[in-house]
Amino acid sequence: MPNYFIFTIGCQMNQAEAERLESLLFQKGYSPVDSADKADLALLVSCAVRQGAEDRITNRLALLRRLKNQKPSMKIALTGCMVEEDLALMKKQYPMVDYFFTAGAMPDFLDQLPDDILPQKPGISVNVPIIQGCDNFCSYCIVPYRRGRETSRPLDTIVAEVAELVERGAREVTLLGQNVNAYGHDLTGTVDLADLLIAINNVEGLYRIRFLTNHPKDMSPRLIEAMASLDKVCPSLNLPAQAGDNDILERMRRGYTVGDYRALVGTIRQKVPGVCLTTDVIVGFPGETEEQFANTRRLIETVRFDAVHLAAYSPRPGTEAAEKFEDDISREEKARRLTELETLQTGIAAEINSSLVGSIIEVLVEGEDRGKWRGRERSGKLVFFNVKRDHTLSIDLKGRLVPVRITKAGPWSLQGDPIELSKENK
Repeated sequence: MPNYFIFTIGCQMNQAEAERLESLLFQKGYSPVDSADKADLALLVSCAVRQGAEDRITNRLALLRRLKNQKPSMKIALTGCMVEEDLALMKKQYPMVDYFFTAGAMPDFLDQLPDDILPQKPGISVNVPIIQGCDNFCSYCIVPYRRGRETSRPLDTIVAEVAELVERGAREVTLLGQNVNAYGHDLTGTVDLADLLIAINNVEGLYRIRFLTNHPKDMSPRLIEAMASLDKVCPSLNLPAQAGDNDILERMRRGYTVGDYRALVGTIRQKVPGVCLTTDVIVGFPGETEEQFANTRRLIETVRFDAVHLAAYSPRPGTEAAEKFEDDISREEKARRLTELETLQTGIAAEINSSLVGSIIEVLVEGEDRGKWRGRERSGKLVFFNVKRDHTLSIDLKGRLVPVRITKAGPWSLQGDPIELSKENK
């Protein structure tokens, strides 16, 4: 029986595609191994959004080249955002790779692809891609050039897939897209993400629904109303700001102002009380002055996000920013700005989470971690808790909803004790 090793970095979309690739390999008779040197097929799911991610894949390919010299029968496959349409160029750059296929595609080197490529054994929480590509062409972003224009999957197909995943044990789904709230605009009729949420909300046995990543300019009133009214849709939203300065936002081609963003946040918080709001921020964009950086800091200070995903600007060849703007902020200055915002956000997150101490929250248990149960509450915060065991009772809470009283809070997770385990949970 042939075997495979898979290496995945990058976003949740990459993770979801890797799960489906593994299911495909399983159905074609492959078995997984825990290291590349044991593999007949090494499959890399790559990311090109940041230079660091691309460097990790390049380094991994160099290692695989040495392994292949020792075992010529090994095959190497590369997918993800590093793969360009010019496959001749890709082969010239990476001669050790046998198979290339673009992000979101399935490989054609395995004959007779099956129709069912869902994860074979889904976890409690599963990522479900619903739209590929992006039409926004933000000046710094490589995604539209590698994943193409926005293409939505049919609503009925997604709903059927979610129902099947629930049959296989999933209890929570996260709907994915590079611009998830643009879902449906390219489909026949007037289908949008709100319609999809309404349909999935009716899937029996499903507990929770999340979706990401959203573009602020596509966050419609109807989508906000769906978040507010549907009982399975979690009060959790990733809404990338990227910067807190209007001039920087304009050069990024984001399509909104800081005022627009603040107004949208206000509307969301009014309609969805207690919403957990996270964002993405890039520091050191070309030409970013100290004053412009201070404006971004001010946005974080005043909006008070539950989490901020920070990154230093990394020029991506082929993007507008890389071609038009000089990368004129030093690596040291980018690092300083990152550290400053990380320190600020750590304090904010700690304050927000500390307000939950003493409260009772419902945790969807995902598994065990170092002797404790691990799960997330509805807004997405990570929670750990202990369950006392005796010699006559073995408790398996995976996939259960457990009420937990929070006893301790940090900036990145919560800890607590279960209130009472029902007979069903026991």
